[in-house]
Amino acid sequence: MIINIMSFLDRFFGNNGESDKSQPKLKFGRYTDSYKTKFQYDNWDKALDEFEEENYLESYRAFFNYLRDEIEDNVHIKEKNDQIHFEIFQGSKRVIGFANEKHFKAEAKVAKADTLNISFMRRLIEQNFDLKYGRFALNEANDILILFDTYTLDGSPYKLYYALKELATNADKQDDLLLDEFEMLKPVEFEHLKHISEFEKSVKYKFTVAEIKSTFDEIDNGKLNQDKYPGAIGYLLLNLSYKLDYLTKPEGFMMEALERIHRLYFSNDGNGMSKKNALLRKEFQKLLDRPKEDFFKEMYEVPATFGITSPVNHDKVASIIEGELSNMDWYKDHKHYKIALAIPGYIAGHCMFQYAVPKPDKEFFHLYHQIIEIGYFKDLGFTTDFYDSKKEKFDTKSIKKAIKEIVERNKDDYSDMNPDLSSLKFDSLCDFAKSYMLMIQKMEVVKKER
Repeated sequence: MIINIMSFLDRFFGNNGESDKSQPKLKFGRYTDSYKTKFQYDNWDKALDEFEEENYLESYRAFFNYLRDEIEDNVHIKEKNDQIHFEIFQGSKRVIGFANEKHFKAEAKVAKADTLNISFMRRLIEQNFDLKYGRFALNEANDILILFDTYTLDGSPYKLYYALKELATNADKQDDLLLDEFEMLKPVEFEHLKHISEFEKSVKYKFTVAEIKSTFDEIDNGKLNQDKYPGAIGYLLLNLSYKLDYLTKPEGFMMEALERIHRLYFSNDGNGMSKKNALLRKEFQKLLDRPKEDFFKEMYEVPATFGITSPVNHDKVASIIEGELSNMDWYKDHKHYKIALAIPGYIAGHCMFQYAVPKPDKEFFHLYHQIIEIGYFKDLGFTTDFYDSKKEKFDTKSIKKAIKEIVERNKDDYSDMNPDLSSLKFDSLCDFAKSYMLMIQKMEVVKKER
């Protein structure tokens, strides 16, 4: 099973009919736990059945098998003295705990306090009100923890899943935020972080800075009046945010900044669109103002167990495409090509930022980024030639082959996919982007019942 899944990932990220070994093995986008195997689903059913029979430890063994992602290597268990000891990885944090016939307990260290300060302690008390299952606490060594415990009698697999997800995702998010804000706090338990190469950091940093500056330049110096067309500026800024989130896979400050941009834009705060655009631009300016070293220290690879996006079916993806795509026509007709192209980019980015879309949809959106952002992928070391930006020419054969490969490797679960390759248009980037999104919209992407 591990070999098959690894093969899928190798093909998914960067293979264009060439040897998998020739492409960088990089991760893109947010982790989702929606793409589980039959083995995992079978263990979930077993966990529920064993819990109903009051075989609690057997239920928890199956539960941890359900959580374990062989690719991520995210869950480890050991048994000793009639107890199951476990560790679960979520980003930069590690959740540890034990389960026996009577109790289930888990904890994650968030940060270490050199001195106790009322400011961060007040923050933790406020955060406690937002937690449904866990609670913040301090141990004797002044480590900030998030704790969860329950009697096994009340510790069903459903409860454990949501409790551990809350604990793990909050610990992962709060450590960077607290460390960035309070100087008296220090990081803890970061040994499992996998630091990426200086080369990859440099490419991602340069791409981030260049894309923000390019977007600002289009807003300030483009032909469109930003005061009269705030919706166009919104598309530019949101496309930028989602694109950076997916392609650079940020952690820490930048990840929170991009999430804040999303929240600001879609909040019902009474601000008009122009005001919201100004707020979004300030957030991007903060990223531009950050020293390169601060970006670099938050660039690392981490395993994950819980996704933070909600699963949706293909109908949701199709409805988003239908609702947004036609908005690009006016901008294209009036030669505002960057704004027109931002709209399909927004569609792909928003779908993957906000939702756990079906696996084929995610692969098609990834391929879209590989084509449109070919320069970035080249800088990272990918050798795909989907589009020559200098000659403004598509490699139609390679693109169609990549689409067919997506269909082929998903046919066991999605047998009815039949993308209409003849509908693709290759006259310009805008023409291609629109036709590609329409192709996705019209596909049948329905997963077989397991």
